[in-house]
Amino acid sequence: MTASNTLIKLKKFLESRTGKAIGDYAMIEDGDTVLVCVSGGKDSYTLLAVLMALRERAPIDFRLIAMNLDQKQPGFPADVLPRYFESIGIDYRIVEADTYSVVKDKIPQGKTTCSLCSRLRRGIIYRTAKELGANKIALGHHRDDMVHTLFLNMLFGGKLKAMPPKLVTDDGAHVVIRPLAYCSEADIAKFARGMEFPIIPCNLCGSQENLQRQKIREMMQDWDRRYPGRTESVFTAMQNVVPSHLADAGLFDFKGLSLDTEVAEGDIAFDQEELPMSGTIPLSLAI
Repeated sequence: MTASNTLIKLKKFLESRTGKAIGDYAMIEDGDTVLVCVSGGKDSYTLLAVLMALRERAPIDFRLIAMNLDQKQPGFPADVLPRYFESIGIDYRIVEADTYSVVKDKIPQGKTTCSLCSRLRRGIIYRTAKELGANKIALGHHRDDMVHTLFLNMLFGGKLKAMPPKLVTDDGAHVVIRPLAYCSEADIAKFARGMEFPIIPCNLCGSQENLQRQKIREMMQDWDRRYPGRTESVFTAMQNVVPSHLADAGLFDFKGLSLDTEVAEGDIAFDQEELPMSGTIPLSLAI
């Protein structure tokens, strides 16, 4: 495949954004072994391609191992990913585990399967990382996923919480990283189409119409169509949190607040918030 100038520029842009995220959060360090989870979707293919490109010119030495979890869902083309991994020369491990049947047996018809499926998948990935000696686990979640999770938790869970770019696993044995944290889904989709990755359609969690996450996704897509740049603005807000101007007494000592307490950004109780008008937020929303 001959890459167009547009695809080359997009590739460099994604590599730049991913490299910055890795640097900002110290996601990958010298000597790391990174288990890259590849489902066969556009995000994980892009993650693997970008990490392989960055490894070639990184000032540090780290190892990449691609992993796919074959969950035995009907119609899954088991030969696609092994063939692809071999064609690009990446070390890989295919793990077969019939989590699909377990989930279908335990979850009633019509109910979303995410909770159980996620727990089963997570345990298998952790075990595989330990077997392969990987200390980092890379997932393909991008900026839009992180913003959607923020709204999902706010609107349905009553909690100001999103997907972190980096965290320690439940068992304390590995660090999970999301190198695509600064990349948009739209750019990833364009790149995946241009690269002609052998995409495997998802018929598991992402195809359930009654998912709350899908509702949030549709809401954000509609919002971005009407007011472009909102997802990016929300993500920027996630990086600029001011605890003293929220209401969580666990993050800021409101009870101990006194005249001597230094408060970020000072007193704006009687001020109209000044918002940057560089984006496309209508004036009515800035009042």
